[in-house]
Amino acid sequence: MPNRSIVVSLSGHQLTLLNDGQPEKTYPVAVGKIATMTPHGQFTIINKQANPGGPFGAFWMGLSKPHYGIHGTNDPDSIGKSVSHGCIRMYNDDVLALSKLVSVGTPVTIVP
Repeated sequence: MPNRSIVVSLSGHQLTLLNDGQPEKTYPVAVGKIATMTPHGQFTIINKQANPGGPFGAFWMGLSKPHYGIHGTNDPDSIGKSVSHGCIRMYNDDVLALSKLVSVGTPVTIVP
């Protein structure tokens, strides 16, 4: 069984999926803007939902920090920028691919 975890680099606008500590896949992301920065620290994925509606794109993965998550977007031009209200946005195809590789309980580390 894979031992997966996620590291998000806020300054690099990058999410890396690790398997046994080794990079398995890397995805470009959008993160929070200065007024609504993405929190950094250690979290876990606590829920997953396909087609959550609204601006959350094709998939939502909620984090153990309330009101924050990793999700798709209906604004693909935002990827690679610091423009969100604090969540981690991914291209819809990428968030769908990632959602198949991680489960509830997967550790997420967010670094500046």
